[in-house]
Amino acid sequence: MATQYHSSYDPENSASHYTFLPDQPDSGHRKSLKIISGIFLSSFLLLSLVFFPILNNQSPDLQSNSRSPEPPSRGVSQGVSDKTFRDVAGASHVSYAWSNAMLRWQRTAYHFQPQKNWMNGPLYHKGWYHLFYQYNPDSAIWGNITWGHAVSKDLIHWLYLPFAMVPDQWYDINGVWTGSATILPDGQIMMLYTGDTDDYVQVQNLAYPANLSDPLLLDWVKYKGNPVLVPPPGIGVKDFRDPTTAWTGPQNGQWLLTIGSKIGKTGIALVYETSNFTSFKLLNEVLHAVPGTGMWECVDFYPVSTEKTNGLDTSYNGPGVKHVLKASLDDNKHDHYAIGTYDLVKNKWTPDNPELDCGIGLRLDYGKYYASKTFYDPKKQRRVLWGWIGETDSESADLQKGWASVQSIPRTVLYDKKTGTHLLQWPVEEIESLRAGDPIVKQLNLQPGSIELLHVDSAAELDIEASFEVDKVALQGIIEADHVGFSCSTSGGAASRGILGPFGVVVIADQTLSELTPVYFYISKGADGLAETHFCADQTRSSVVPGVAKQVYGSSVPVLDGEKHSMRLLVDHSIVESFAQGGRTVITSRIYPTKAVNGAARFFVFNNATGASVTASVKIWSLESANIRSFPLQEL
Repeated sequence: MATQYHSSYDPENSASHYTFLPDQPDSGHRKSLKIISGIFLSSFLLLSLVFFPILNNQSPDLQSNSRSPEPPSRGVSQGVSDKTFRDVAGASHVSYAWSNAMLRWQRTAYHFQPQKNWMNGPLYHKGWYHLFYQYNPDSAIWGNITWGHAVSKDLIHWLYLPFAMVPDQWYDINGVWTGSATILPDGQIMMLYTGDTDDYVQVQNLAYPANLSDPLLLDWVKYKGNPVLVPPPGIGVKDFRDPTTAWTGPQNGQWLLTIGSKIGKTGIALVYETSNFTSFKLLNEVLHAVPGTGMWECVDFYPVSTEKTNGLDTSYNGPGVKHVLKASLDDNKHDHYAIGTYDLVKNKWTPDNPELDCGIGLRLDYGKYYASKTFYDPKKQRRVLWGWIGETDSESADLQKGWASVQSIPRTVLYDKKTGTHLLQWPVEEIESLRAGDPIVKQLNLQPGSIELLHVDSAAELDIEASFEVDKVALQGIIEADHVGFSCSTSGGAASRGILGPFGVVVIADQTLSELTPVYFYISKGADGLAETHFCADQTRSSVVPGVAKQVYGSSVPVLDGEKHSMRLLVDHSIVESFAQGGRTVITSRIYPTKAVNGAARFFVFNNATGASVTASVKIWSLESANIRSFPLQEL
């Protein structure tokens, strides 16, 4: 049965009051996804909603909170970034009385994650996509890093396989860390990975399949001469990790690869050459260096076509090609990238725009997203990007629920021909196979200060496409000089109103809007009359629980002449991946609601601008769960 809401706005009272209408007979629409046939279109200031008193001092849930000891750092002593989430407000060690139902709801339905505990080098081999991921088989916290292994036919449905590698040698006894696969012309697979030695020195090791004819690549052999690379002079023993996929050099039989490091506060990408992957030579010049960016982890380096719409093999070079340099910055835990030109002979990469250099310019994702890695998919001639989505709740909550961290939905990566400065990231097309039937399609005229409820079943598992057209008279005629320098992170979130925004959608909200996660656009204009669009995700009211991340993520996004403001969201319980303008700007959110769970989640479209109406066009698909399970033992 569907329920409608009345809302009345009292300008003297900051809270909106709902009046429940009687249940209406079911209209007969399919159960998996439906919209209220005669939906009441409420119109009132969103400001009244986001100021709803969500933290009541008399709440029995919050009264049950207690302070637990500050969790220790995980990984810092071994030279890697801290794997323990620490809330910026200092409340990450506040315990909350999570119910088992709340914690069960947080587990995703179609994002890859292990069956339990803490969750590198992807590849395609004999009809199977292979994912190797860092995994702690003993606990939901970081440590004892082992390589988990899973395979898929379509990047969506996965089968767990036995571990690929475990930390059992002196050169990796403290962890089998990030690695990358290089497939040679004869089909051999060379897997280079970082090992943490018994003396906590970061070294590079070689492994390869025991049987290349095995499509599942079940058995891996560690090279008896490991390690094949140790930190060179001038590089710290804890500042030498994460080898990339190799690419062919200018000389016959030559392969090149890069490894992240730093000198002082300058992030660098070292380059090595090899002909056999067992002996290496450090080249005199670094691939690139950027002062002030600190340690570069998980460096990625690959070509993109400026002319075609397909991905390129890592070794591809020539006319119509740019190269992407990406680094995960240990200092700020963000993945930065830049587009530039690579001189293969001189082995130097130069950014197209020094102001957008790697580490100081664009990011792959403006939310919770790190340690990403791409691979070339020869089956569909595309470059596919993976990212690690960590937790932003307490360590004690992770231990209670028994797991932590997931992989992002794989994304295709293309060069944005229109801007010439951005990449375009988009969910792989296979995700659409999870769409359950026809979408809800709605066009809404949103007046300033309005919010509209669209009732959908399974609102915790959605694929949403939405576009917005701002009133042209307002857009062209309004100058809002006081909002020059607008930033999502310091704006105050969706409650901060301007003449031209915010407007967008609200996901994983409960019916009273005491918990909600708005994803939206905000247009600022200066005295010069130029408009700048920002794409933001507001987590400040995503949960009533203290000690979870509650910041506003986002960045500016180019919206070119003739383009609508468009977004796509993949909602999967505690994860929301949001893509603006075809993937020019992307935000990944981790949220931990307590009320908008177990069938209580709601979806809204809103316009909280003060001076412009907005026309919204929305398509909403319910998504089915992916089939992620163990490979049948009898078939191994």
